[in-house]
Amino acid sequence: MKTNEFEPYTGQQYSEQEILERSENFLKWADTRRSVRDFSSKPVPQQVMENIIMTASTAPSGAHKQPWTFCLISNKELKSELRKLAEEEEFKSYNGRMSEEWLKDLAPLGTNWEKEFIDVAPWIVVLMKRIYENDANGEKQNNYYVAESVGIAAGFFLMAVHNAGLVALTHTPNPMNFITKALGRPENERPFLLIPVGFPAEKAQIPSLKRKDSSEVIELYK
Repeated sequence: MKTNEFEPYTGQQYSEQEILERSENFLKWADTRRSVRDFSSKPVPQQVMENIIMTASTAPSGAHKQPWTFCLISNKELKSELRKLAEEEEFKSYNGRMSEEWLKDLAPLGTNWEKEFIDVAPWIVVLMKRIYENDANGEKQNNYYVAESVGIAAGFFLMAVHNAGLVALTHTPNPMNFITKALGRPENERPFLLIPVGFPAEKAQIPSLKRKDSSEVIELYK
């Protein structure tokens, strides 16, 4: 079977002390990332958004299929349509679909069915997962570990947003089929996340939360 050619790995190498310092500094910086719901309408250059998306696209994926499409939206009419459709689904979720336990867990975050941020944020990114591909003859070609691959790309995306000094929110209206229709996406794509991106509003508020400490998220086997 023919395979791609290989090339030397040329990544950076650091001393043990540098590794420790870099890991500590990155952790401190990453720990400042927060989901924000209060956005400014201040413009963000398109090139910045494209750089962020291409950073996300460096994520590993099953068989290097890169099974994702990032829909980058600034059109006001389209954003308003997405908001209207999202709020229709969210209203149903907050008024019957969600269990009492779920609503109770959401209460400290101050969320509700209204999604003003879709109109306000300068960019809406819809991350689509590509379930399969169509070859030149229209035959289906498998993608592998699609959800895992797209999830990793989403993580890269959020850190790239944070790196640019911007904020984002991962929004998952459920069901999300309306997004596929509103954007005219092909049959092989399914919505994964709707992510507003921009600057925080001048008086943006975030919940006072505490992340789990290491003893709660690490199980060490030596």
